[in-house]
Amino acid sequence: MPHTLKRDRRIYFGLVLAAILSGLLSRSTLIELPDFLATYAGDAIWALMVFFLTCTIFPMWNTRHIVIVALLFSFGIEFSQLYHAPWIEEIRQIKLGGLILGFGFKPSDLACYSVGITIGAGIDLFLLSRMTSSTENQTGTHL
Repeated sequence: MPHTLKRDRRIYFGLVLAAILSGLLSRSTLIELPDFLATYAGDAIWALMVFFLTCTIFPMWNTRHIVIVALLFSFGIEFSQLYHAPWIEEIRQIKLGGLILGFGFKPSDLACYSVGITIGAGIDLFLLSRMTSSTENQTGTHL
């Protein structure tokens, strides 16, 4: 049964910020991650951030639609890395542009994005179920 609750944008924006911080930390020298995580965690966290940002922008959408949009956006960015016109390469040379657009196509990134978005969907469904339970307890009725 689809949920009828609106997501709390403040919570999801907080999750966006937490994902950004986690992603930056995963790529920094401040913490030392095992090789596997150091290689792949940043890409999964980036897609997780895209998922939560989509939840923030479209709080009434159901989780399935958010998953589809986040996957299409993430995969689109990855496939755009096959394009190397001078203007887009200039954007990639700017720190923020490189973080958003990436530099080179890697099929493994598609798997990382899928994992990150799946984790986001699980968190989203958990939060929505908690909101539903909270609403039911407050009103004494079931939605």
